[in-house]
Amino acid sequence: MNIEKFSEIIAARLSISRRSTENTLQLLEEGCTIPFISRYRKERTGGLDEVKIAAISDAFDKLKEISKRKETVVKTITDQGKMTDALLQRIDLCWDADELEDIYMPFKPKRRTRAQMAREQGLEPLSVILMMQKENNPEAAAQRFVKDGVKDIAAAIRGAQDIIAETVSEDERSRQTVRQAFRCGAIISSKVVKAKAESEEAAKFSDYFDFSEPLRRCSSHRLLAMRRGESEGILRISISADDDECTERLKRFFVRGYGRCSSLVGEAVDDSYKRLLKPAIETEFANLSKEKADEEAIGVFAENLRQLLLSAPLGQKRVMGVDPGFRTGCKIVCLDAQGNLLHHEAIFPHPPVNKVQQATQQMLKMIKDYRIEAIAIGNGTASRETSAFVRSLHLADEIKQFVVSEDGASVYSASETAREEFPMEDVTVRGAVSIGRRLMDPLAELVKIDPKSIGVGQYQHDVDQTKLRKSLDLTVESCVNSVGVDLNTASRHLLTYVSGLGPALAKNIVEYRRKNGPFQSRAQLKRVPRLGPAAFEQCAGFLRIPGARNPLDNSAVHPESYKIVEQMAKDCHCSVGDLILDKKKRDGIDIKRYVTDTVGIPTLTDIISELEKPGRDPREQIEEFEFDSSIQSIADLKVGMVVPGIITNITNFGAFVDIGVHQDGLVHISQLADRYVSDPTQVVKLHQHVMVRVAEVDEKRHRISLSMKGI
Repeated sequence: MNIEKFSEIIAARLSISRRSTENTLQLLEEGCTIPFISRYRKERTGGLDEVKIAAISDAFDKLKEISKRKETVVKTITDQGKMTDALLQRIDLCWDADELEDIYMPFKPKRRTRAQMAREQGLEPLSVILMMQKENNPEAAAQRFVKDGVKDIAAAIRGAQDIIAETVSEDERSRQTVRQAFRCGAIISSKVVKAKAESEEAAKFSDYFDFSEPLRRCSSHRLLAMRRGESEGILRISISADDDECTERLKRFFVRGYGRCSSLVGEAVDDSYKRLLKPAIETEFANLSKEKADEEAIGVFAENLRQLLLSAPLGQKRVMGVDPGFRTGCKIVCLDAQGNLLHHEAIFPHPPVNKVQQATQQMLKMIKDYRIEAIAIGNGTASRETSAFVRSLHLADEIKQFVVSEDGASVYSASETAREEFPMEDVTVRGAVSIGRRLMDPLAELVKIDPKSIGVGQYQHDVDQTKLRKSLDLTVESCVNSVGVDLNTASRHLLTYVSGLGPALAKNIVEYRRKNGPFQSRAQLKRVPRLGPAAFEQCAGFLRIPGARNPLDNSAVHPESYKIVEQMAKDCHCSVGDLILDKKKRDGIDIKRYVTDTVGIPTLTDIISELEKPGRDPREQIEEFEFDSSIQSIADLKVGMVVPGIITNITNFGAFVDIGVHQDGLVHISQLADRYVSDPTQVVKLHQHVMVRVAEVDEKRHRISLSMKGI
């Protein structure tokens, strides 16, 4: 199967033009990355964005899987000597996985079934007689088969019915009929395992002890919660349709008349549905519903991760990172503007030690000695108390204080990456460094941590881990390349996600930089071991060199387009640097003059846009935030209060908000706005500062319900 045929199928399914789809597939097959294709090959794709290119890539992978499966199907049927021209044509034209398996079902090698044993006893002719439903006395017909292990007429008829049941279950019409019934009316139900009902671990699944609803209405978070309960042995889950309706529909295909044979065939159909078809289709729909729930949950996680990675950075400032604590004290690190560790020590301003005066002196001395410009405080235990302590120091207005998420910091501090960076420091120091660096550049620091440990997912440990990893890797890659990477300061981990690189080339770049000093130009990348022309083409446009002799080396203009910009500057009688600085000169450029067979208006428009703000960071500016000082714990909350908070996590059923009481509250999707909201991301984003009203407080269960309506 060639790309041309694949593109035809994908274009129809995704409603994307055939030409754009085919060109995109060709680029993917050439080894181009999705960020590169969407940014630098717009003429070939018709301007497709990353989402559509990723959809084409996914569809392409699925079709290749089906193509490989078809080879197995054809070989198996051919080896059985049962292949016909009509069957081969059906398989060739089939590009639906379920339909392909239905075609294959009668020929699929099976374990030794009841039907197979009946065939071995020579009862298949009797099953044909019964299926024809013309025999007035089936018992008399069955008498002829009472021999060789078939002890009596009843045994002969039962064997023939087993063959009929299997035949019915393998019939495409049967499977489609039952599948349609499940599709329209399947009910998912959950029951608690009685022996576990009173256990402590079962309490969190109490909503599902006796639960049922139409499968098509079951939200992904409910389904994943039930499946988790099932995997922990607390719940039993079933999916069922209307059994009577299903069997009646099946009998319309196989039962003709009202004679004795018809009655026996009807019994076989009932058995086929109950024993074979229903369990198979239930399993199929359980897998399909789980797959759909996984896709939704992975989509939520990926979007949250995208927002987190693209959080506003403070930038290159001298930062103090604080990992707060009570008994063990607050771990303090001082970092320079590049994030290098200058100093660390611990202070004990909180109970039970209460060395407030000493802690005050230590903090003020560090702030002065290391010329600290901003303070990052982790949001874990003792965060509110530490923030209050820092405010009590009455620091200069220019020294800003920020609360930073600690999620994943402990994972990083114990990782091989952290040990490589700080082999002589313990995990507490590494964690504080991570907190400080997250304030400076969330993207550069968070790429070092497994995304699942960052704390912005929904049932991330319950979904398909291969799909989750692929989605999150694509998300990180997209974010890194949309922001761009400083070639001379980026860590190996950040460089790994740059288009066309990867762990090996990232390591080689860092090693080359260590031996030869900072890169002076993008062209110098070609000297890095094993970084060939293809890798250079993919990565160069996403790497930045601030202060480079050629200003385009610090922009998103790809080296392949440098000659175009140089020609523009020449036509304007100025240098490239002057063209960047002089808006009037840029406004006077007629980009149509520079259109060629390979460079069109989309690329030229991007070039002009980039010349306006070369190397610009697309992320927003960071803002300070302060919790309500009168609220320290959940006990301080009163229904009706309106308090400030920060969005910490977004799910498809609402958003979680940190209001400063060590327990996030939930704004249900129905409470996000005064209008109907189908997707929480339409209203809120991660780390957004919001005002919320306290709607309900359950101290015993540590649950806080919040609302943003009317605020």
